Amino acid sequence: MANCDCSIEIKDQGQRKTLITLLLINATMFVVEISAGFWADSAGLIADSLDMLADAMVYGVSLYAIGHSLAAKARAAALSGIFQLVLGIGVIFEVLHRFISGSEPQSLLIMAVGTVALVANTVCLMLISKHRHGEVHMRASWIFSKNDVIANLGVIISGGLVMLFSSRLPDLIIGAVIAVLVIRGGIAIIKDARKEQQKTICD
Repeated sequence: MANCDCSIEIKDQGQRKTLITLLLINATMFVVEISAGFWADSAGLIADSLDMLADAMVYGVSLYAIGHSLAAKARAAALSGIFQLVLGIGVIFEVLHRFISGSEPQSLLIMAVGTVALVANTVCLMLISKHRHGEVHMRASWIFSKNDVIANLGVIISGGLVMLFSSRLPDLIIGAVIAVLVIRGGIAIIKDARKEQQKTICD
């Protein structure tokens, strides 16, 4: 028993359970937010929904990494960062499209759905917080969840500003800000993954 990998197995089970929960929450909220985003004609909600999709994809990749080598986990984290970059760029194009073609965001629906998303992501942040100093694929998940809470607060505030000023600009601005957060998060994760890859090479 002294030489068994019981502690590793327990840790992996804990990671797996957390990631499955995060994956289900983010996949559900993606469907809710993308539907509400088009209904409310909101760039902010659509941007946040794509952020949820990116997170769900990343959690799926992180699930694959559990039980694999450190090199495999670093590759999984790097792939997660690439997902973030691609979807972040996609959000920027969506915001530009709405800026050029016009939009009429519905403030009350934006704030309501943004609040639901904030609650969901706060739960995610609490679940992943115990893993924030763990292995690289779990640190990546922590970065996603932290950025999501910030984005949700921005969506709620933008809905209030749309109502206050009767302008679509706050919605477009928060959509662009979310895109930047997603891209920055992706870059940070890729850098962290590269450091881990260098460590495995040196070892």
